[in-house]
Parts: sequence; structure tokens; C-alpha cells
Amino acid sequence: MTTQLSGQKMFLAGNWVNSDRMIEIRDPQDNSIIDTVPAASAEDMMKCIEEAKEGAKIAASMPVHERMRIVNTAANYIEQHAEKYARTISREGSKTIREATKEVARCIQTLRISAEEARRIHGETIPFDQMPGSEDRVGYYYRFPIGIIGAITPFNDPLNLVAHKVGPAIASGNAIIVKPATVTPLSALLLAEAFAQAGLPPKVLSVITGYGSEIGDTLVTHPAVRMISFTGGLDAGEEITRKAGLKKISMELGSNSPVIVLEDADLQEAVESSVSGAFWAAGQNCLGVQRIYIQESIFHEFQTRFVERTNQYCVGDKQSERTDMGPLINEKEAIRVEGLVNEAIGKGAVLLTGGERNGAFYSPTVLTNVPENCTVAKDEIFGPVVLLFSVSDLDTAIEKANDVDYGLQAGVFTNDVRKAYKAIAKMDVGGIMINDSSDYRIDAMPFGGTKKSGLGREGIKFAIEEMTEQKVVCFKLSI
Repeated sequence: MTTQLSGQKMFLAGNWVNSDRMIEIRDPQDNSIIDTVPAASAEDMMKCIEEAKEGAKIAASMPVHERMRIVNTAANYIEQHAEKYARTISREGSKTIREATKEVARCIQTLRISAEEARRIHGETIPFDQMPGSEDRVGYYYRFPIGIIGAITPFNDPLNLVAHKVGPAIASGNAIIVKPATVTPLSALLLAEAFAQAGLPPKVLSVITGYGSEIGDTLVTHPAVRMISFTGGLDAGEEITRKAGLKKISMELGSNSPVIVLEDADLQEAVESSVSGAFWAAGQNCLGVQRIYIQESIFHEFQTRFVERTNQYCVGDKQSERTDMGPLINEKEAIRVEGLVNEAIGKGAVLLTGGERNGAFYSPTVLTNVPENCTVAKDEIFGPVVLLFSVSDLDTAIEKANDVDYGLQAGVFTNDVRKAYKAIAKMDVGGIMINDSSDYRIDAMPFGGTKKSGLGREGIKFAIEEMTEQKVVCFKLSI
């Protein structure tokens, strides 16, 4: 496919602006240049923050019905241009056109839920007369926006994960500055286009493209930025936490998601769900299935079916409706995944299928007999690799599932409600999907994890709670 490079501009405080330096955006499928975006400087980010100070005042003064109108209109704009948005997601990132189309639909839903939640930012009355001597006092609390939010987003969901930060921020009356992933900024710029078309006042939203090493610290450390909402890797998250200072921090840092399959489960359902969960978006998914613990009585049958289904996965051209899986985000990432698999095999793991790399493509890969000291057993792979383990019972599966530093989501397949509830009580994760893989989420639910999987919760209502503060009001009356 030949693309006429248009040379995109970044969205700085409501204005489309350029830069002296540009960044090439490449399609990971063939490494072709599909467009360019500005490489913002620290000075650009400083200017953006100064403008956002005024934007925060404008946003806070917008009535709720106006916030709702703007967010809903942005959603309508995306819906009217859904094919353009899906093609952009698929071209700049790893997703197939079918996966990208689903992401656009989710983005629209994320924004519409944000608009609805704007009307539900409630407070409560407080019975001050519960304390002796306060009989003449009445009052309440309400929630108010915190001001400027800095959002740093990853490449794997370049539209909907941005919407998960922008939608709640605007719905709750804040200004927001988005630093999208350097390799996939085009979808975030399209989201800014939707809000500009919807009539969002200038200075409320900025999408600043550039290298994190050059503009990230300015955004993270500036005292006027009152919250950092980050989705990405653990190392980057820990560095942001050290630098941010005294401000709110929301972190979604990934996982090493387990699935447990017990002998009373619907085996076909478990296979289908887990294969999809392992290889969606080429495994570059924080909820992706990485470890599967199968009860030993059904292990062989599950393994056979799982490998057969994996081998049916169609890997190839992202733009084809027939394709199930495209490339990783770049060849460097595919080489990294290849190295992790080779390390495991070198330590005794058995390769059941896959393990082949072609440029940025890495075939869906299934390993078994993986030693516990392998990197793939402990850390996040973020690639199309899944590990199968045989376990004697549920207690053993739970113990092994918990034995990592992450705890985002898990899946449990069983038709025994008692076993399901035992897993719910004992598994150290932020979400448990019963008779689904770990890779299930709706945009309205609280989303986040335990341990090194992050801090706080996303999901529109819960993000709004993070993006607002409570103010107590008390009247002393003389009646």
C-alpha cells in the first residue's frame, strides 16, 4: 500500500502545530514510512503546561451538560469515521483490521460511558451533629476536578487507552496533556481531532508527540501537573514514581496473567478463549494469557487441542479480514521475544509449536515443561507466547499462579461454584474471570491490579474518582 505522507501536526492547547524535527511513523509489517509527526521539545511541553493552567480553569467552569455534549459529539465523530480510525490503528501498530475495528467500537463506548458518568459525580450530606457540640452544624462534601492531568499511553491500544484517560478527564472538568507512544501517535491525534470537531474549548486538551526521553520528565515533574496517569512497563512506571513528586499517580504496569483449567471445565470453551487471549494483538496485551495451569487428568487432551487450535491461527497481512495475527510492534521486540523463548528452551522447556521469527513477525508459540527460573515464567513476555503447566489440584494451581510479582487479572475454568469462589478468595489479582480467560474486560469496570501490576483503578467511573478531590462544606447555623 502506497501512502502519501501528509506530515501530521501535534495538538498543542487546541492548535495544530509543527516542529523543526519530525519523527517517522513506520508500519511494523514492512517497515514502510506511513507518516511523520513533530518531535516536540521540552520547551514545547513547558508551553503546553502553561496553556493547560488556563485550560484547567476553562474545563472546571464548563457545566456538566456541556461536558456531556462535547464527549458524546466526539464519540459520534469517531463513529462516522470509524473505518479511517481502524485503518490508522492497524497501519501504525500491530493489530489486524478486525482487531482495530473492535478497538474503535470500544473507544466509542468508552467516550459515551464517560459522558454518562459526568452526571454522576456526586457528593453526600454529612451529619455533623453526630458529635456533641455540633448540633448547629450541617454540611456535605462534593467532588471537584484536580486541574491538569498528564497522560502517558502505550502502543498496544493506541486509541482506546488514550480515550480511557481523555474521556474521564474531560467529563470530570480537568485539562489533560497526552504523551502518546512514539511509535503509534497517529491514533491519539485522531482522537484530538474528534474533540476539536466536537467544540472542546482550546487549552483543555493537548496531544504532544515526541520522545519520552526529551519531554517526559517535564510533564512528570512539573508541579502544575497534579496527576500522572501512566500505562506501560514496570521499569518506566517505577522511574515515573520516583520523579513525580507530591501528586496523584495512577499506574497500569502489566502482568504475567494466569489461567486455571480444572477437570470439570468445558474444555473446548477453555481452549478457544485461552488461544484468543494468548495471541490477541500478537500477545502485546497486559491481560494476555501467559501461563495456563491445567489439571493433570485433562492435561494431555487440553494440550493437544490447544496446539491444534494455535496452528489454525492465520498470521499475515494486517489489512486482510482473514488474518488473525499480525507482527509485533517492531523487529526489535520480535528479537526480544525470540531470545526469551530460546532461553527457556535452553533450560529444558519443550517447544510444542511456533518459535519462528520473520522480521517483526513471531509465530504463535506454545511451550511446556518450562523451568520456574526462566524469564518467561516470571516476567511479562508481551508477545505471542504461552506456557502450559500440569497441576494436581486447584490449591497447587493457585499457589503457582500467585508466585509472580504481578497480579492484574486471571481466568478460571470450572463448573464447580465452590472451586470458583475458592479461587476468587485466594488469587492475588485485581480481577478474576470465571469461565473466561484473563483477557476479558469491559470499559465500565474497575481495572487494575495488585503487586507490581500497578496503582489505582481505571474504568471510567473509577478513573473519575482518581481525577477528582473531595471538598467538605460545613455551615454553622443560628436558628
